[in-house]
Amino acid sequence: MKKYIKNSIIIASCALVFSACDDNAWNDKLDGFEENGYTDVKTIEYTLTDADYSAIASNSVNQALAGEDKAAALKAVGTNKYFSPEITAREYVPAFLDSNKFPYFTLDNGSAVKLTYKTSADMPEEIAQIAGADSYEVTEDDYKFIWGDEEKYVESFAPSKPAAQGGVKILNDQFPDAEEGDTYIVTYKTSAQEPVFGSSDPQPEEFKMSEVIGGLSKGDNAEISGIITALCTRGYILTDKSGSILVYVGTSFDAKSHPIGSQVKVAGTISSFNFGLQVDGSSMTEQIVGSQSYTYPAAPVYSSDDIAAANSRTTDEAAVYCQFTGKTKISGSYINVEFEDNESVQGSIYYPTEEIKAKLADGEVQTFTGYFTAISSKGKYFNLVATDVKTASMNSPKGAPRAASVVVPTTVENCVCRFDGKTWRLQSKFQCLNPDDYAAMGQSYGNLSAPDTYLPSYLKVTHPYAQADDAQLVVYRYYSSGSTVWRCDEYIFDGSEWKLYNGVVEEVAQFVRTNGHWMYDPNVTINLPAIRNDEFITAFYQACTDWVFENIDKPLGSTDIKSGMYYVTSYGNNEYYAGTSAYYNNVDLRAAKARDQYPAGYEGMTDEEVVALMKSRCANEVMPGALAALYPDAVPVEGLDVIYTLNFVVFDGASSNHTIRFKVTAPATFTFLDCTWDTPAE
Repeated sequence: MKKYIKNSIIIASCALVFSACDDNAWNDKLDGFEENGYTDVKTIEYTLTDADYSAIASNSVNQALAGEDKAAALKAVGTNKYFSPEITAREYVPAFLDSNKFPYFTLDNGSAVKLTYKTSADMPEEIAQIAGADSYEVTEDDYKFIWGDEEKYVESFAPSKPAAQGGVKILNDQFPDAEEGDTYIVTYKTSAQEPVFGSSDPQPEEFKMSEVIGGLSKGDNAEISGIITALCTRGYILTDKSGSILVYVGTSFDAKSHPIGSQVKVAGTISSFNFGLQVDGSSMTEQIVGSQSYTYPAAPVYSSDDIAAANSRTTDEAAVYCQFTGKTKISGSYINVEFEDNESVQGSIYYPTEEIKAKLADGEVQTFTGYFTAISSKGKYFNLVATDVKTASMNSPKGAPRAASVVVPTTVENCVCRFDGKTWRLQSKFQCLNPDDYAAMGQSYGNLSAPDTYLPSYLKVTHPYAQADDAQLVVYRYYSSGSTVWRCDEYIFDGSEWKLYNGVVEEVAQFVRTNGHWMYDPNVTINLPAIRNDEFITAFYQACTDWVFENIDKPLGSTDIKSGMYYVTSYGNNEYYAGTSAYYNNVDLRAAKARDQYPAGYEGMTDEEVVALMKSRCANEVMPGALAALYPDAVPVEGLDVIYTLNFVVFDGASSNHTIRFKVTAPATFTFLDCTWDTPAE
């Protein structure tokens, strides 16, 4: 990420630090510095977190400000975690600072926050397009629509029904009122195998299912002929005419080689685990003899009380097909389901496949269908080998059976579709990560939390012949702050590596609390009372002295390395080029002291001329140089004059208070405007 703002020593923003100081004892000693009387006035530095960007996007005041025209752009701020030219920090941060989401929202008027945030300077339009996109998962009814038959269909696209055409057809059917620019990320299944629709008889004559599972007990030696009806990463559910059982293979199991609908003959010993019967895969023989369609029965709907009752069993039993609804809870490698009406039990999804993981949504209410196989943790967890997961808004009627269909090996894929005003079109310029891609990266939950760690390597694999300056827009599921969203990043190949480029830069801006509300205010006031040994005030005047030492030309003919040394005292903490003193923390305009320090520098000049020259140097050279060193992030703001105001003390035999102002005319460039020492005394 580019970073326009360099980090350097800042005097804790002497900006407002002293005008907002809690200890105002020095005001009693200096005329012109009024006591503010605030009870909780502070100047702080704060960097927006990922959660803050989400809070800004969901803030009701901001949503009203954005309206319909900028609603998608505001949503993108919460997704991308940076601002954009449409949604600027200047306009949309104040409502966040006023809300209780901001840790310092109770500070009093006069407080200031120096805010560091990310914004897009040159973001590709496509990135914002994805951030504002919605999601759509192709349903079973959609596949029926594509295949044009209620019975002869597969829950997948296939060579004769390609996703590029079918997806557009589905979206045109589902969203007849779409508007130009609407974008969806579509999740679907596809197969390289063409389905063959034969007899509707789900039990071909050459394969006869057994009827033994329902009568099995631990220790039996059994021969089972059945259909694979569910998968997990440790084995599969085998179903015959009398029931279902878990065939436990272990970590070596390859789910892709055992598609649902496979006809399997198994011979082995029946064991048990946590009161669930299973075929011991370590000693079994297995033969896959074919495949067929399978119709799931109506799934009995379990309440939390039903689950509690099932978890109280004390005998070994076969798997039971069922369905329940609860809130998904993902914690590390554990995937549990919580029930609001009964906290004593939880569902537990048993070693889910990547296809099932892709459907999980942490914190969402979802409906799970599958096979109850065992209990764990003394009856607390109800272990389910899932066959399907749906969010509450997409559920079919509870217990409804799935229509018969031919089963083919499938993969889950994603694509981007956009409405051009007439029809939906596949956006081939985007490269979407799919469940298999996350699995190859070792990601368990089908998302990335550190995308730049994985995507460069991913692109190297998928684009082995990339040329310098080739670009790719990668769409992926991004996990941050407990939620998962679609996100897009652009990567550019530099000839050897893929580099992230999304036009995001880091900026700093000041917001000030005025009349009970925070508002953008780039102007800065720096109060510099003559308090000796004050860390912040001393830092400012030391920066002035250092600037003189480093920047003033050496005298004609001198061989010394630095000429500023002639104006700087031997202690190195004050100078008489302009009179700034980090010892007394003031500006010393005594002509005699200037001559004592460097006689040649003021030879032939009257006292008035010496003082006038020192004032000019202070206003046009020294203070601007110190400000540039201490405020490198100061930049002009379009439509506003950015003014830095310094209240300081002059000593010329007696102390007097003065105000000097500078305008920011370029990055870290301060141009003198005026000073009260030029105002005639009344």
